[in-house]
Amino acid sequence: MRDPEKPQQIIEAAIRVFARNGYYSSRVSDIAREAGIASGTIYLYFKTKEEILVTLFREKMAAFVAYLRREIAQVPEPEARLRRLVLLHFTVLEQNPALAEVVQVELRQGHKFFRGASAHEVSAYFELIGSILEEGVAGGRFAPDLPVKVATKMLFGAMDQVATSWVLGKRGYRLVDAADAVATIFLKGVTRNGV
Repeated sequence: MRDPEKPQQIIEAAIRVFARNGYYSSRVSDIAREAGIASGTIYLYFKTKEEILVTLFREKMAAFVAYLRREIAQVPEPEARLRRLVLLHFTVLEQNPALAEVVQVELRQGHKFFRGASAHEVSAYFELIGSILEEGVAGGRFAPDLPVKVATKMLFGAMDQVATSWVLGKRGYRLVDAADAVATIFLKGVTRNGV
């Protein structure tokens, strides 16, 4: 009989193991030991180590995008919504350093992850950013000729690079301290008057 809580227990253990050992150096038995279960139990829920990685990304990313939608829904102006999104992006990663290590480093190690298994989840995040930008253009807050798709990728890319540098720098400073600067620099480029 399968335990409905077990997949989440395995995923949380995998995050810690992948962050500590690296994805390629981690074994299913390491994840099982971390989760406090027998190695064979993992195979009742996941066929491979890669399936664990893909599932953890999908679940965490879907939950993250849903969280962002809820948190920015009450913020009226698109500029303030973007500032809040950047701050929350950095806050979630800073509060979950093992997850940050996995998302920013381990997921990118040598396979076409972002073109394959995770494409839908990344697209949902891009759609959220793009919807804020489109609203800003429609409301006259952002430049009328703003290339929304390019601007979306630029903001995501800036947040992603700052977060990766933070992880690779062994988290020697507060990531959230960069949020205001990232948002301000981005908004200067997209707002109608560069303010």
